[in-house]
Amino acid sequence: MALRCFIAVSLPDSLRNAVGEVIRKLKDTGADIRWVPGENLHLTLKFLGETKEELVNDIKNELSKKLSHYAPFYIKIGGVGYFPGGRNPRVIWVGLEEPGLLEDIYKDVENATTRLGYPSEERPFSPHLTIGRVRSPKRVAEVIRRLQEFHTVTFEEFIVKEVTLMKSELKPGGAEYSGLAEIPLEGKNDD
Repeated sequence: MALRCFIAVSLPDSLRNAVGEVIRKLKDTGADIRWVPGENLHLTLKFLGETKEELVNDIKNELSKKLSHYAPFYIKIGGVGYFPGGRNPRVIWVGLEEPGLLEDIYKDVENATTRLGYPSEERPFSPHLTIGRVRSPKRVAEVIRRLQEFHTVTFEEFIVKEVTLMKSELKPGGAEYSGLAEIPLEGKNDD
């Protein structure tokens, strides 16, 4: 059986709640945007797509080899925007102010998954939290105006202790995510 998988960094509940507050305020515009539920907020490192269930252990082992030497580290998210720029956004996002070691981890995730036959990502790594996907232009101009309020918003710093292999199940009410394997960052900080 094939699973729809991705590799991500999970967020603490307090941060999901804080970002959820921003989403609630943007929802008030009535724009035709599919907003991401708070429990689904995460930082995607790699979307794998259809994955055979029997590959889950191989993926976990390959990621463990590449990532276990990293020590836990802090990242900070902040700033809300959209892409592409202009008047026709497709994605509303929260950015990263201080990504810590995320770029290095991303490169190692790419290497590990490429070794397993997944295509490498063509676009440059742009870490962000997707908070909404635009469905139509209805009231999008209002959202763009409201985003100015949140352009410089910052959220609490949080510690990344693991990377998670996730599965996504598409349900009538939207996607439901669950963890398949956690890859702990077990390295030591050089103090």
